[in-house]
Amino acid sequence: GSAMTSHVGDVMSGYWNPAGLVNMQPDHELALMHASYFAGIANYDYAAFGTRISDSSALSISVIRFSVDDIADTRLLFDASGAVNYDNIRFFSASDYAFLLSYGRKLPILGGIDLGGSVKVIRRIVGDFATSWGFGIDVGAQKQWKKWRFGVSGRDILGTFNSWSIADEELADVYAQTGNALTSSSLEITLPRLILGVSRNI
Repeated sequence: GSAMTSHVGDVMSGYWNPAGLVNMQPDHELALMHASYFAGIANYDYAAFGTRISDSSALSISVIRFSVDDIADTRLLFDASGAVNYDNIRFFSASDYAFLLSYGRKLPILGGIDLGGSVKVIRRIVGDFATSWGFGIDVGAQKQWKKWRFGVSGRDILGTFNSWSIADEELADVYAQTGNALTSSSLEITLPRLILGVSRNI
């Protein structure tokens, strides 16, 4: 229910809400995670390192990879004589990478509030067919009141833009057969999101 936006207070704050970095204990943290989805078809990998800069500020670096590997490229399955040749099958991956540099700081305003932000670089690769670079900014805040914690996270606050470069020479034959229009570039925009969370210690 988005409660992590308010509750997170460790190195993984760079992902959930960068404001939580200032509550990191101890002064240095390392997180590693691997998860497989759909019987190993898709793989999710995460690594983050955080360090406290002062009593009121902390910094972290996060790397995320989500990928579907070993996708069969069967465009050359049939040879020139029309016979099936399985040796012609090639394999590729469709991978998304994210690199986040996050900073959190505790401020004495409003009775004490934690603020943070992340700058992220997105890299997406689809075999030899298409690649993209993207850039975005996340911001967040956390506030504790008695046993309650409140959090807000603005994802892609200015919009995250991914500029795609498409290898049209690799796809020209397939596009011609399917009657689709061939393009060599495109722009993908991720719209801003505001995530609110509340949690309570019991």
